[in-house]
Amino acid sequence: MEYATIFIILACLFGFFMAWGVGANDVANAMGTSVGSRAVTIKQAFIIAAIFEFAGAYLAGGAVTETIRKGMIDATVLAGSPELVVYGMLASLLAAGIWLLIASRAGWPVSTTHTIVGAIVGFAAVGVGMDAVKWGKVGTIVMSWIVSPALAGIIAYWLFVSVQRLILDTPHPLQNAKRYVPFYIFLVGFIIALVTMFKGLKHVGLHLSTLQSYGIAAVVGVIVAVIGVALIRRLKFDPAADRDFHFANVEKVFGVLMIFTACAMAFAHGSNDVANAVGPLAAVVGIAESGTVVQKSVMPSWILLLGGAGIVIGLVTYGHKVIATVGTGITELTPSRGFAATLAAAITVVIASGTGLPISTTHTLVGAVLGVGLARGIASLNLTVVRTIFLSWIVTLPAGAILAIAFFFLFKGLFS
Repeated sequence: MEYATIFIILACLFGFFMAWGVGANDVANAMGTSVGSRAVTIKQAFIIAAIFEFAGAYLAGGAVTETIRKGMIDATVLAGSPELVVYGMLASLLAAGIWLLIASRAGWPVSTTHTIVGAIVGFAAVGVGMDAVKWGKVGTIVMSWIVSPALAGIIAYWLFVSVQRLILDTPHPLQNAKRYVPFYIFLVGFIIALVTMFKGLKHVGLHLSTLQSYGIAAVVGVIVAVIGVALIRRLKFDPAADRDFHFANVEKVFGVLMIFTACAMAFAHGSNDVANAVGPLAAVVGIAESGTVVQKSVMPSWILLLGGAGIVIGLVTYGHKVIATVGTGITELTPSRGFAATLAAAITVVIASGTGLPISTTHTLVGAVLGVGLARGIASLNLTVVRTIFLSWIVTLPAGAILAIAFFFLFKGLFS
């Protein structure tokens, strides 16, 4: 390929730009509930996200990347013209990056997954031909957009109902909070550890049996719960605070739990969404190096590192607007409500990462926040914000597709 080096440089630049957009828009969703419920400050959120997003992307980011990279397009149709795939993937990254920049400026929590899927399908259908798209695979992904917010909403609803029954609606909420919160913390540690075992550690070279995975996950859960108990014991409770807000001290206990769920959400998000930026980038690098459309290629570590770095920089430089929308715009969040939403979203995302479905973390999280709002009654939701969010979701797919088609023909004109 005559322009191989130029293609790789462009792919790295656009991939980094797209990862920056994922950080500015999507990670902000992941952290919105924690910041909105005042369990962590915005600075602490940035530190948690930087560490755990990066770890999730690097350790567990392999499975979904496969779907984004080679699941949507039929490689046999394109075998004779690898350069078309390169133009298309470059166009998709640039289109997605630009749309995420626009959405982040407006404070809309849109889906990076939608953006990149729309972009890839758009360029393939228009630029190459309808038969280049694997429509069955696209159908599955579209289904997951309906299933994921619904599933997260249901899990969040029941988690919050369990909190109400076990803790909030009892004669001694503070004692019950101290008693039951460590179990919730165990659940967080257990689920995240389990997913990492099942999904993430394959490409690091660790192969564990199912029983070993469950055993290790349980141990991790216990360790995390012990740390949680130690943190709860260090809290200072002020009986006077409960006069203004009946659950002020209880929410302090949930604040500790929110720190753990924020870490879990950041890890889950990194594992699922790094694929959006590095999948197309890896495809371009693979084709530029080999000159053919590769169906299976090993994901080089430096690409995951580039994606992880872009995500973190995007969050720190531009994430505050979307954090505000998700954290305070949809419904008023306290640590106990934020916990239910975040854990539900993390569970849904890690289940999806495990099956290789590139679901939208945004939809999942917004679904979970809506679920918690509904558990308190429909009046507690800000329906104007909800309407704006839904509209921005509908626009995202065609916006990604139209931009990608335009850039595809631009690159085709420039390079061929």
